[in-house]
Amino acid sequence: QVHVVESGGGSVQAGGSLRLSCTASGDASTSYCMGWFRQTPGKERQGVAIIARDSGTAYASSVKGRFTISQDNAKNTLYLQMNSLKPEDTAMYYCAAGPIYSGRCYLDSGFFHYWGQGTQVTVSS
Repeated sequence: QVHVVESGGGSVQAGGSLRLSCTASGDASTSYCMGWFRQTPGKERQGVAIIARDSGTAYASSVKGRFTISQDNAKNTLYLQMNSLKPEDTAMYYCAAGPIYSGRCYLDSGFFHYWGQGTQVTVSS
């Protein structure tokens, strides 16, 4: 069982930056994938970025080059640095944890079992 809590959302103008944080507790061992997902009303939850200690990172094409996922294993904390934000980045952002499958993490919400409550990011034009 893993418990995750996000923080760091807010409102920013287009072109600005925000950093989201996610603190994991419980069985937050190194055998988990960690990821950020986002969702807007009426749409499916979308993968943004994922990371695992030994299998690198992966990003959605829409955020590649602008967002950076990282983790501080000593603090059990996951980060999402978001730069050059666009109005279309406006969404509820969720932190998630899930097991590693066949040595890989997948940018797919179906592979993640533990979810935070979400933090709102609003980007104005």
